[in-house]
Amino acid sequence: MTTAPSVRTAYTTDSASTALRERAARLDADDALAPLRERFLLPEGVVYLDGNSLGPLPAAVPPALTDAVHRQWGTDLIGSWNGNGWWEAPLRVGDAVGALIGAAPGQTVAGDSTSVQLFTALSAAAALRPDRPLLVTDPGHFPTDRYLADAVAGQRGLEVRRVPPDGLTAFLEAEGDRVAVVSYSPVDFRTGELYDMEALTRAAHRAGALVLWDLCHAAGALPLRVDDLGVDLAVGCGYKFLSGGPGAPAYLYVARRHHASLKTPLTGWNGHADPFGLSRDYTPAPGISRARVGTPPILSLLALEAALTAFDGVDLTRVRAKSLSLTAFFLRCADDLLTPLGFTSVTPADPDRRGSQVALRHPHAHGLAHALTERGVIADMRAPDLLRFGVNALYTTHHDVFTAAVCLRDITRDGAYDPSPPVSGPVT
Repeated sequence: MTTAPSVRTAYTTDSASTALRERAARLDADDALAPLRERFLLPEGVVYLDGNSLGPLPAAVPPALTDAVHRQWGTDLIGSWNGNGWWEAPLRVGDAVGALIGAAPGQTVAGDSTSVQLFTALSAAAALRPDRPLLVTDPGHFPTDRYLADAVAGQRGLEVRRVPPDGLTAFLEAEGDRVAVVSYSPVDFRTGELYDMEALTRAAHRAGALVLWDLCHAAGALPLRVDDLGVDLAVGCGYKFLSGGPGAPAYLYVARRHHASLKTPLTGWNGHADPFGLSRDYTPAPGISRARVGTPPILSLLALEAALTAFDGVDLTRVRAKSLSLTAFFLRCADDLLTPLGFTSVTPADPDRRGSQVALRHPHAHGLAHALTERGVIADMRAPDLLRFGVNALYTTHHDVFTAAVCLRDITRDGAYDPSPPVSGPVT
């Protein structure tokens, strides 16, 4: 996927697009969060609606990395593990993420990849319910979640049951006493549909099961209350709405009530009670520190830590309100401009059931995404036919949304795209 230098603005003017442009201007004029856009280094002339895959560069990151490389690593060298707080970074950054997901300090650790954190969480949850043979997950879950559910089940002799979120409560009422852990995401990564975390968590607990939430498409985009909801475990990545950079460290949340009995499958030396004692046998550290594995990726952790300052002083309820305004406006643009051209929205119109993206179905989604990119509107597609437009209330404007919709309308109407574009790389 290549990036064009700027958006082409020579769109056809008509009454529908004029009315939508004027509405976008009014909504942006009333946006109290508009100054937060300055906290990001967005390319000039580009409309970026792919932050649900990779967040843009926060302005705080380059100076933080410059200091980490030139002073901390370059000058202070190995002394930075103590002098610059490198050793504590996984817990310090974990607490910063925890504040965004509604977790009190001391329950979240950052480091390793999302896949490693998922494996750790699934294995640890299953170990907490050793007499239960079922692991339940969403058949529409992100592939990594599904693959790792199968892997953990195979290692622990469990059976995986795939149950859609809307069928979970009924399933648990029928077979809940056999379920060890349920693993779901509050937001469908394809459609943007938002599920009821509170209701599903409550249903799992009524059955005596543990619940693991994948927050990759939710953290930073809407208020989350993992402590208040009684969530057992949660994982998430650092590179989507948190804008921690490509491959940014993931995080693991474990409710404090489980810490004493938590058995992690990867007993790396960083999770030892006395890591520099170099003991022959493994003794887990107290608290969430036992979920640490290997030497943390310090440069990536410090980049994520700096990125999280974009949320300083930000009320996530206001972020959620603006996100809903952006997606509602996009859906209106789709109804007025795109539905007549064969697009179908698969994102719920009900705001209580909508995350922070809009997904449109079209048989030529790949070609259209490619054409949008060439015109400076960055979105993405998911096979076989979904165009995804992610909005982040910290920097997305209603005018961005309008520009994307009109550009997509004009490309489609004029046939100005290749239905089967040449493959430019493995990433779509």
